Amino acid sequence: MRVALKIAYIGSNFHGSQVQLNDPTVEGELFKALKELGIIEDPRSANFISSGRTDSGVHAMGQVVAFDTDAPNLAMPRVINSILPGTVWAWAHAIVPDNFDPRRHALSRSYRYILYGEQFDISKIRSASKLLIGSHDFANFCTSRGVNRTVRIVERIDIRVSGNLTRIDVEANSFLWNMVRKIVAALMMVGSGVRDEEWLAQMLDPESYEEGLEPAHAYGLVLMDVKYPIPLEWVEDGYAIRRAHERVHDHLVRYRVMADILSHLFPSGSSDELL
Repeated sequence: MRVALKIAYIGSNFHGSQVQLNDPTVEGELFKALKELGIIEDPRSANFISSGRTDSGVHAMGQVVAFDTDAPNLAMPRVINSILPGTVWAWAHAIVPDNFDPRRHALSRSYRYILYGEQFDISKIRSASKLLIGSHDFANFCTSRGVNRTVRIVERIDIRVSGNLTRIDVEANSFLWNMVRKIVAALMMVGSGVRDEEWLAQMLDPESYEEGLEPAHAYGLVLMDVKYPIPLEWVEDGYAIRRAHERVHDHLVRYRVMADILSHLFPSGSSDELL
């Protein structure tokens, strides 16, 4: 039987989602848990596939993985979470068709980038973001990885401000490597007045204009959701979702406390004295 899981994780201490030989990864933790519980023998024989990879430091709320198992009764979030570390958790499962491929069958993916405490002209960012909607060649918005086809369809970009947080939601049929983080970097440049919409339009014409762009930091990026053409009957685990909220809250409190401590140790202006 083939089972799909929705996985969330805090990526701060992982070297990305895809398994690596010597570094801690999300898939590495998942494989250990699934094998220890007897749900799979090994990823290859179980045809384990994820909806996509995330880079080091990137988080997720809606990563999707699928695998074959002879023990579907054990492939439940609450069982799997008993083995997983506190920064990775499953929160929904579904029985899916035998040929289900969470990567190839995906219709679209949604990412959220969160900016904290930055001062931007939000009206400029919203106006500029409209240029990115639709089918464009995003060669100037990716880190080259031998990809020949760089045309992607951006279906939606939403920008919302809540207190000190600015949330940028981007949905597309698929994404190039670092594409979301470079889109965010470009919008930040426009919103801060460093560049304008004319420059952004040029960036969407890589045949006549080419410019390297440093991606925004990985820690602000979250994979939110993956959509599929067939309806999947997800069974959510309320307890796992509550525990996930508690863990995220604890994680955020820890960072806020550290930020407060550091702000008192190194108040504004003292950094110059340390140089």
